[in-house]
Amino acid sequence: MAPDSPGSAAAPEGGRPSRRRLLLGGGAAAVGGAAALVGADAVLRGGTGGPGPAPPEERLNGQATVPFHGRHQAGIETPPQAHGRFVAVDLGDDADAEAVRRLLRLLSDDAAKLTQGDAALADSEPELATVPARLTVTFGFGRGLVQRVAPERVPTWLGPLPEFSVDRLRAEWSGGDLLLQICADDPVTVAHAARMLTKDVRAFGTVRWVQDGFRRAHGSEAGGTTMRNLMGQVDGTVNVAPGSEDFERIVWDRRDNPEWLRGGTGLVIRRIAMDLDKWDRLDRPGREEAVGRRLSDGAPLTGENEHDEPDFDAVTPLGFPRIAEYAHIRRARSADPSERVFRRAYNYERPATEPGEPDAGLLFVSYQADVDRQFVPIQRRLDELDLLNEWISPIGSAVFAVPPGCGANGFVGETLFA
Repeated sequence: MAPDSPGSAAAPEGGRPSRRRLLLGGGAAAVGGAAALVGADAVLRGGTGGPGPAPPEERLNGQATVPFHGRHQAGIETPPQAHGRFVAVDLGDDADAEAVRRLLRLLSDDAAKLTQGDAALADSEPELATVPARLTVTFGFGRGLVQRVAPERVPTWLGPLPEFSVDRLRAEWSGGDLLLQICADDPVTVAHAARMLTKDVRAFGTVRWVQDGFRRAHGSEAGGTTMRNLMGQVDGTVNVAPGSEDFERIVWDRRDNPEWLRGGTGLVIRRIAMDLDKWDRLDRPGREEAVGRRLSDGAPLTGENEHDEPDFDAVTPLGFPRIAEYAHIRRARSADPSERVFRRAYNYERPATEPGEPDAGLLFVSYQADVDRQFVPIQRRLDELDLLNEWISPIGSAVFAVPPGCGANGFVGETLFA
């Protein structure tokens, strides 16, 4: 800017501005700047210079709750939350039926509080309980727990699954007397609830294993969107709808089970490791052939949309089946309507302990009234000829009986003691 231009500080002889001029000029600039800020603030507040309208109240998913008490346990029909932790417990040798009763009452009382945003009984960090974020806690009983209480009431299907040729099971991911399925949309909530509940367990047993899983973050996708696993596949397209007649028959049907399980179900959890590096080396058409669905939208290779019914009779111009005999969706399908399950899976990933050995995959979780009649036939077909077995290996497996829910004055599992 020229020395005589408007707004400049004129310099005396020698070209140096006077101290007085600088101070006066700086003061004017400060006043002008302050006035500009006041004007800008007025614009931001609506141009009147007074206080603007209060912002709309923010709706926080962190305050959303799922009822703990009811006919069925929560965490099954509940729309899947973003984070899940599965904790298996081994009961101590001295934990008899009465000890199991005390444990289940303690766990039920604390879980009921935590799921509603209240602190557990001996919560040393109650501030962490104030964001339930749709927290659910679901209990599952292994064969060992039921035998401690009522050995004559063990369901015929409650125990280890049959051996499958694809299995590479490890003890650190398999078995257990008691399962705590802890799910919420906030990982801090899951961690805090798991810590409070495992504190309850200490006097009665020890933690056998812990498995953490995740889905898309809450709000990242529209409700009802089928999850994708880490291989990029849509996972669970043919799931039955909660609340439907099919769901009642497939999940809650208890005609062939002990009376104490009426209103409950069976749970299978399988830790399925994925060789993602090997999968990456397969081209896209090969991946879609192995699955029987397009990766882009999950539509069957014979359809246009994800939920189109696959046409297993369709053939290519050369006469080969359009959906190959080894395709995953063909192997998983059965003409027997009883051979169905309800899936509620989670992805998992842990840092590699050794170079080239990633630890990632799927926590396959399914619910079905009778594991032997519904889950096992499906798994046998997959074991025989599912091309996906080239890239996946089950490394953990456990089966639990999920008792019905309870009332406000009861506890989960009380029907086993009736």
